[in-house]
Amino acid sequence: MKKRSAPPQHIPMKRCHYCLLVFFILSFGAQWATAQSIVKNDQPGEKWWKEAVIYQLYPRSFQDSDGDGIGDLKGIISRLDYIKSLGIDALWLNPIYSSPNDDNGYDVSDYRNIMKDFGTMEDFEALLKGLHERGIKLIMDLVVNHSSDEHEWFKASRSSRTSPYRKYYHWWNAEQGKPPYRYSLFDINHDAWMYDSVTNAYYLHYFSRKQPDLNWEHPALRHEVYDIMKFWAGKGIDGFRLDAFQFAAKDTTFPMFPKNFEKNFTKYYAMQGNLHGYLQEMHKEVFSKFDVMSVSEGAGNSYEDAHNLVDAHRNELNMAYAFEGVDIPKQDGYSLLHFKEVFSRWDSAFAENGWLSIFLANHDQARLVSRFGNPDPAFRELSAKMLATFIMAMRGTPYVYYGDELGMTNAGFTKIEDYRDVSTQNEYKFQKANGGDLQKFMKRIQFESRDNGRTPFQWDTSPNAGFTTGKPWINVNPNHATINYAAQEKDPNSVLNYFRRLVKLRKDNRLLVYGNYTLLDKNNTNVYAFTRESGGEKMLILLNFSAATAQAATGLNQANFELVSSNYKTTVLPKKGTPIVLRPYEALVLKF
Repeated sequence: MKKRSAPPQHIPMKRCHYCLLVFFILSFGAQWATAQSIVKNDQPGEKWWKEAVIYQLYPRSFQDSDGDGIGDLKGIISRLDYIKSLGIDALWLNPIYSSPNDDNGYDVSDYRNIMKDFGTMEDFEALLKGLHERGIKLIMDLVVNHSSDEHEWFKASRSSRTSPYRKYYHWWNAEQGKPPYRYSLFDINHDAWMYDSVTNAYYLHYFSRKQPDLNWEHPALRHEVYDIMKFWAGKGIDGFRLDAFQFAAKDTTFPMFPKNFEKNFTKYYAMQGNLHGYLQEMHKEVFSKFDVMSVSEGAGNSYEDAHNLVDAHRNELNMAYAFEGVDIPKQDGYSLLHFKEVFSRWDSAFAENGWLSIFLANHDQARLVSRFGNPDPAFRELSAKMLATFIMAMRGTPYVYYGDELGMTNAGFTKIEDYRDVSTQNEYKFQKANGGDLQKFMKRIQFESRDNGRTPFQWDTSPNAGFTTGKPWINVNPNHATINYAAQEKDPNSVLNYFRRLVKLRKDNRLLVYGNYTLLDKNNTNVYAFTRESGGEKMLILLNFSAATAQAATGLNQANFELVSSNYKTTVLPKKGTPIVLRPYEALVLKF
């Protein structure tokens, strides 16, 4: 505590009046500044990761630098100025660690090295430096619910029942009989227990057989993970996204689950055991010592689960990443009423405490415009812009998946040989072996397979869309001849340039980050209308989710509307007393 100087013994009267005047001015000025701060919505708890727009980049599919058909770190480096031009604040990079690539890098064999397909540690450090020089932060994907079966830990674990690494994984000795059934998301038989003859035991894998689950109940394993996190944080990265972490803790007594539990497996897999204790330990060991943000894939089974993950006083994670919204679209469509209800409900649950991610696409989903919008050439651009408006106008941190800023669509693959995803390939084999309707299955995956969201970025009209000079690891979408960066860069009305304007709009209007959200016209089956409000400022967002004209009833005084943004080239606002009629997939942002 600083010592205060002793007050002077005598102050002349004129100086005393002067001091009082100065004190009054400073005091009034401080109060005025405080009032202005409130108007500007400088709320307690403001963080860069709340105000950021995060761009998710799938490294295998962004840019290939050496002609082997696989995107790499040098390719990303060559496109950093493009990434900067989007106006985004942070880059979420899907896994780049050493991996045999059974699940496109989500099966890690060495957490402290770079996959050879992607380059070297020197390339990574150059990428990090290039991002930081452009004011862009880097968020790394941390895959620690499971490792690769080719990781040295697992090799040692399966070598002997007495290995010190045995407890790094979940084993069930065969003499105990067959272990209680556990569902696997990727296994060809949907069975999460894999028999291994070396030690006559089964190991657990919620995902593929080459992705054995790590045993978070073992302290030595947990501290290995914390050391890995410190390694990357020490290199200067800015955040971690914890893959599948809501599944990390297990009840290691492995009780029997009810029959058909797999229809709602997250109820039995998510937020089990001492997960919160492990996250609090992780916070103490890592997050409290480094300036990094944290977000976990999944938000549990309830709002209580989600809040327990992210409420600041609990010292766990920064941000919830809930799947209920992104899981809405089905092959036969979806209800906008349901869509509005889900997003409004989650916003309400986090209006006072905690913080949400806002997203409609990622590497585990098909393309945004094909699922939530309309990929038909007549409506693709409009619906892509409309959906981008939704993401940028909601409360929460927007996550944008690479290519969605162009309005990239599903690939339209027609043969199983076109797909590379282990989950898609194994499910096809399961359906074939069990007499499933393969024609129906192929139609379904054409809509929902996550390979739809992993095709190469469409840079231009050249062969392979400018992604590679070689044979791409997965086929390029044929529509790159019309949907590509080169064409959209030159068009001021393109999806790309509209996206850039939206990012700037969000940054220039803090009420779009922190302002209150209010749903309007709740029962409208075609229009999503809501306001964002803060400090006496208000914006109205109107989104037509249909291919027909639609009327919106907001109950607001239209005479005060000022057009801020529109996804049509020309827009004429309705006169006072006349209804608001939105054109197909129209998106309006109005200020009043």
